[in-house]
Amino acid sequence: MRRALLTPALALSLTACIAGPEAVPTASDAAVPESFLFAPEATPADEAQVAALLPDDPAFAALAETALAQNPTLGQAIARLDIARASAARAGAERLPSLGYDAGVQGSRTNINAPDNLPLETEQVAYSANLTARWDPDIFGRLRNAERAALLRIDAADADAAAVRLALTADIAGAVTDWRTLQAREAALRSDLNAATRLADLAGTREEAGIAPGFDRFRAETQAAASRSRLAALDSARAELLGRLVALTALPAGDVVAALELEDEADMLAPPPPSLPSVLVASRPDIQAAAFRLQAADADLAATAAQRFPRISLSAGIGLLAFAMGDIFDADSVVANATAGLAGPLLDFGRIEAEIDAGEAQTRLAFQQYRGALFTAFGEVESAYALVAAADAEAAATLEEAEMATRAANLADTRYRAGLDNFLTVLEARRVADASGDRAAAALGRAQRARVLLWQALGGSPLAL
Repeated sequence: MRRALLTPALALSLTACIAGPEAVPTASDAAVPESFLFAPEATPADEAQVAALLPDDPAFAALAETALAQNPTLGQAIARLDIARASAARAGAERLPSLGYDAGVQGSRTNINAPDNLPLETEQVAYSANLTARWDPDIFGRLRNAERAALLRIDAADADAAAVRLALTADIAGAVTDWRTLQAREAALRSDLNAATRLADLAGTREEAGIAPGFDRFRAETQAAASRSRLAALDSARAELLGRLVALTALPAGDVVAALELEDEADMLAPPPPSLPSVLVASRPDIQAAAFRLQAADADLAATAAQRFPRISLSAGIGLLAFAMGDIFDADSVVANATAGLAGPLLDFGRIEAEIDAGEAQTRLAFQQYRGALFTAFGEVESAYALVAAADAEAAATLEEAEMATRAANLADTRYRAGLDNFLTVLEARRVADASGDRAAAALGRAQRARVLLWQALGGSPLAL
């Protein structure tokens, strides 16, 4: 009778499981552009070309090494990675048999007024010790897919940590570049201040000699005051950068300043390396993390769908049971049992179906997040390549402007001393030269900053720190 009832129930349960979840998108369904519009046309870049985009600066190397060892945000990412590993270990352990033991002493007392024809011991003590084993063979893959999803989340957490390292390194490189830019601007402004001071002294000498009006000296001193004002404005930017580097490196301000005092040998701007979208997809950690989460969502969906199938469980136990302490190790005290169970949904009123629908939606969400990561990366690379080109053009133009303005100022000064030009011409030429030097230093800094952004957009490269 039991077999007659079990067979149709099992058949009905399996019939309800035949229809799996609908087809869901995968990473291969996302279209990838074949090339970047603003990238140089050449073979794909190697790691050395990408690494050359970072500043070759001892201060950057020292601060980046410290930050990668003790930055709090990176520490949080590593802790999340450890959490993912623990979850994967737990999911893997679910697929293995579980062994347990128990031991106990039980005392009981019954009603002393038992019928005469039913003699009972009114008080009884039982001693027991058991070893048990349970195992789910996971015939339909529910536990296997749950473990696969957990392992994929380890990969996603690892990629997230790599993305934090990438952003952290880029932030430090950018801050150090900005600091060096401020130093270059300060040097240019101090040179301007010295030139303006010499011009004011000359105007004062000519005023005392009675061959020039006092107005010339006032205009020259105004030019020097303007240079001092721009120099003072650099201090606020320097303080902001110092605060950023303290937060990024988790170092005291004095240690950060000591690192920034390391001498830097100015290098030529590295050429922007070529790259291909396929290389970008393989190297950007945020894209990798999104891809792993998409695969994990698909594995979760498979595990949810497996709930439609029956679960088979196996259990066994062996132990000792005696009613006197001295009999616990007798052969007659040995007891044992073995059980095989089958359980599955028969009529759940759509509970599992709703979970499958939610899993499908989660997978579609993960796919759109993956596409979002892809096109965010492509947009950042396109923007970074265009920014490098524009910054290089600006730097070249401002350097040429500064060189020509300096030559014009020197020529005007020479003509003025020879009596061939008036003081207003000299002052105007010096004003143009002073402004151009500051702009040239700032433009060179923006060109190097653009390379840091391109390095980050391309997925970075291993650092030899």
